[in-house]
Amino acid sequence: MGTRPTPSGRPSRRQVLVCAAGLASAGAVTGYAWHHFRSGVPGSDVPVPAGGYRFERRAAPGRTVVRAADDRVLATFTDGARTALLTGPTRTWSEPRTTSAVVRSDAWIRLMGSAWSQGKEHTRWFREWFPKALADRSPDAFAVAFQYGDGAHDLHTASGLRYAGKAHFGPRVPGQSETSFHYRDEQSDFYDYLGTPWTFPDGTRKHPEKERYGDVDCSGFMRLVWGYRMGYPMHATNDAGIGLPRRAYAIATRAPGVLLIPNTGRPPADFSQLLPGDLVFFAIDIGRPHGIDHCGIYLGPDTEGRPRFYSSRSRANGPTMGDWAGRATLDGSGFYAQGFRMARRL
Repeated sequence: MGTRPTPSGRPSRRQVLVCAAGLASAGAVTGYAWHHFRSGVPGSDVPVPAGGYRFERRAAPGRTVVRAADDRVLATFTDGARTALLTGPTRTWSEPRTTSAVVRSDAWIRLMGSAWSQGKEHTRWFREWFPKALADRSPDAFAVAFQYGDGAHDLHTASGLRYAGKAHFGPRVPGQSETSFHYRDEQSDFYDYLGTPWTFPDGTRKHPEKERYGDVDCSGFMRLVWGYRMGYPMHATNDAGIGLPRRAYAIATRAPGVLLIPNTGRPPADFSQLLPGDLVFFAIDIGRPHGIDHCGIYLGPDTEGRPRFYSSRSRANGPTMGDWAGRATLDGSGFYAQGFRMARRL
């Protein structure tokens, strides 16, 4: 990978917290894979109704679907989950270097302050928040995630902390060939990417490893996007706790939210309940075929009609939606499709 940059100073804990709170709403969005919605693009002038909503209840999982007066679906809120699936201008996600597939979607993924419950649509909070959320064009979870992908440009805070830009997976492992699943080491968390220490709510303080600066493994990437950038709580262990635990298997089984697909030890026969923004989990290590050891974020169907996901992958050396060293789809006979096991909605 060449010479790795080093952090330009150590931000204070206060600087880091201020950074984390403000980044998700930053106006400047860059990245190779995100083509900004613009005039002339289908869905670029989506009307945002301020009222006249109709609410429908759906089951499996329990959720509230919001429709406009003209019957357009505006949002989906799932009981027990903090993620809100909103309809907005259509965007295009692509990674030409690694796949010809493209994802075009009007899905915008926001994080609510608390989990949804039936009847919350009748609260004052919802009446005030919902129209603003529908009209919000600041970076959502997808836009944030692609700020770490192929060709993404570096973004810095005023204090000099690089909080976004092309991420890698981890350092090379001595003795492993380039074709090995273990060619690059995992164990790089979000604070390694940032190059700054992090204190968790229980007082645990973690220090980054210099050789992992700019690196983030699959679960670390989810923590970088959902935790550091979007504000979802995190803790330092793999035990049950408040927010996201560290490893993929722990997020799959112990994170808050809604378990959509349980692990039966084989690829699920039906995953039609998945929505963009859901977390998907895999058992892909040849030595441990039944253990969850990889995770990513579901993007939705691509232009070929295949359900595509985005994750930080060892052999791709970082976040990717591409097909290098394994097709990034949930269906078919490919490496990741055969390893697909679970799904969760945060």
